[in-house]
Amino acid sequence: MNEPIPVTRVTDHGTVKLMPDVDRERAWLLTVDGAPQSYVDLDEPTHLEFEYARRLGHVLDVVAEPGRPLDVLHLGGGAFTLPRYVAATRPGSRQDVVEADRGLLELVAGHLPLPDGAGITAHAADARAWLASAPADSADVLVADVFGGSRVPAHLTSLAYAGEAARVLRDGGVYLANLADAAPFAFLRSQLATFAALFEYLVLIAEPGVLRGRRFGNAVLVAAHQPLDTAALARRTAADAFPARVEHGPALRDFTGTARPVLDGDAVPSPEPPGGSFGIG
Repeated sequence: MNEPIPVTRVTDHGTVKLMPDVDRERAWLLTVDGAPQSYVDLDEPTHLEFEYARRLGHVLDVVAEPGRPLDVLHLGGGAFTLPRYVAATRPGSRQDVVEADRGLLELVAGHLPLPDGAGITAHAADARAWLASAPADSADVLVADVFGGSRVPAHLTSLAYAGEAARVLRDGGVYLANLADAAPFAFLRSQLATFAALFEYLVLIAEPGVLRGRRFGNAVLVAAHQPLDTAALARRTAADAFPARVEHGPALRDFTGTARPVLDGDAVPSPEPPGGSFGIG
């Protein structure tokens, strides 16, 4: 049997690579300009290799009763790790995936095809532009995992953007975002303030070392109009190989401090990871 070989393609958004995992027969790592973007195991779609993806998966598991189909909008496609996860754990779900890099979509479709009947539709478009044209009250969950290289684009951080997300979500809907920052957390606090202006309930999931300011890292932001099952989330994240804290309520408001919602004219990308924190090789 032939060994899988790496695949490289230069797209409008950078150099995309698919690299096989020597330890898992049909698993692949996707990088863009050397920054890891996705990991997918075609034989085991519920395997979430990256810690941030596991945390997003934990939230997806508790937003509704197990197995219930959901309408999910994903901003940022990568290798479709989370759409595959939802299709496997919640059969019958309808999912839209918005990815600006058409070349990346073509590469993934050619080398990491989706299962038949997965209920996943891909759209080559800018995330915010597509969101602005999406119908109101059309999604149960919105997952934002958009990185230009290793930074969240500025136009996906503002109050106007958050307002579009709130418009597209149903009353019981939940917004999830993969963010990245380090102390003094100007970016992360600003995102909390922005979504607190529109959603009553916020949760932040991150490793204790990140929250204590010891290192740069990912943080998952969750926003909703209804209370979230933070106890279930805390149990799940505590059981991970790299346990995370689930912050909410007064502690999270204290963390947000005096940060203000971000306006379009003031929006900036998330900070550059120091020393290539997320780089490969």
